[in-house]
Amino acid sequence: MANKYLEILKAATKLGFTSFGGPAAHIGYFREEYVQKRKWLDDKLYADIVALCQFLPGPASSQVGISIGLLRGGILGGIISWFGFTMPSVIILMLFAMFVTSTGSYDSGWIQGLKIVAVAVVAQALLGMQKSLAPDRMRISIAIVCAGLTLLIPTAIGQISIIVVAGLFGYFYFKKELVDPVPKMSLTFGKKTGIISWILFFTLLILLPIFKPFMQSVYYAIFDTYYRVGSIVFGGGHVVLPMLQREVDISSDVFIAGYGAAQAVPGPLFTLAGFLGQVTAGTTGAFVAVIAMFLPSFLLVMGTLPFWSVIRSKKGIQAALKGVNAAVVGILLAALYDPVFTSAVNSSTDFVIVLITFTLLVVYKWAPFKVVLVSALLGAIMHII
Repeated sequence: MANKYLEILKAATKLGFTSFGGPAAHIGYFREEYVQKRKWLDDKLYADIVALCQFLPGPASSQVGISIGLLRGGILGGIISWFGFTMPSVIILMLFAMFVTSTGSYDSGWIQGLKIVAVAVVAQALLGMQKSLAPDRMRISIAIVCAGLTLLIPTAIGQISIIVVAGLFGYFYFKKELVDPVPKMSLTFGKKTGIISWILFFTLLILLPIFKPFMQSVYYAIFDTYYRVGSIVFGGGHVVLPMLQREVDISSDVFIAGYGAAQAVPGPLFTLAGFLGQVTAGTTGAFVAVIAMFLPSFLLVMGTLPFWSVIRSKKGIQAALKGVNAAVVGILLAALYDPVFTSAVNSSTDFVIVLITFTLLVVYKWAPFKVVLVSALLGAIMHII
C-alpha cells in the first residue's frame, strides 16, 4: 500500500514540476502520464473525469489530478496527488515571484520557450483524444462546432452551455446505439462520504462569512476569502483574477507581479494564492490561502465521484457522454488556438520551436519533461540571437 502512495506522489510531483502551459496543457500532460505511460485508466474513463470536472467550479486540471488520485489510492491518494501536483508550483512561485519582481525578467527567452512547448503538448493530447473520443464523422463534427462556439462565446457560462447542449444532442443521437462497456471506476469510499463532503462544502461556504466579523485573525480572513473564491469560480484560473483583485487588499502592481510569476511556473494558476498569501501574511498566510483555495475542489470531487460512477453506467448518460466527450475535444481544440497558441507564438521563430517540440513529442516519443527543457533552451537561444 505504501508503494502505491509513493507511486502517486512520484507521478504527481513530476507533473507538478513539468506541467507548463495552463489547464489545457495539463490535460495533455495528465493523459500522457496516467493513460499512456502508467495505464492507470483508459481514454474513456479519463474523458469522463475531464467532462465531470468541466462542470464543477474550481481548477479543472487540479480536479482531474485529484480524481485520479482518489481512484488510485482513496482519499489519501487524492490528497497526495493534489499535494504532488500543486506544492512544487506553490514553493517555486513564492521564490520566483521575489526574483521576477526584483529583476523584472518577465520577458526572458526561456520563459517564452516554456509557453511555446504548451502548444505542442496540447496538440499531441488533441490528436490522441480525437482518436478515442471523436472517432467518427458525427463526433468530429460536434467537436468542430463546439470549438467554433467556444471561440465565439469565450465565457465560463458559454463553455458550460456548450457542453450541456452537446450532451443533449448526444443523448438523442446516440441513445439507439449499443451500450459500451463502462470502464471500471473503483472507489474506496461511497455515497455516504460523498454526501458528507457536499454538506461540508456548503457549511463552510455559508458559515465562514457569517463568523468573519467575530474573528480577529488575519488567517481566518484569508481562509474565508480564498475558500469563497475557490468555491464559485467556473472557467479556470484566468477567471479567478478579477475576483481575487477585488477581494485581496494589495496594490495592483504587486498583484500583476504575482500574476506574471504564476504564468511562468508549472502547475495550476490557482497557486497564485500562494504568492498573494505570502504578501499578506508571510509563509503561514501563503499555505492557508492555498489550502483554502483548493479545498472546495477536493470536497466537490469527493462528493460527486461516488454518484458519477453509478450515473455514467446508464444507457442515456452514456449516449449524452458521447456528445460531451466530443465537446471536450472541441474545447481543447479551441484552447489550442486561444489562449495557448495566441499567447505563445508571436513570430515565425516561435512557430519553428513549436514544430521542433511537436516532432520530438509525437514522432520521436520523447518524454514531455525533456521536451520542456529543450523548448526552454531554444527559447533562451532565440532570445539572445
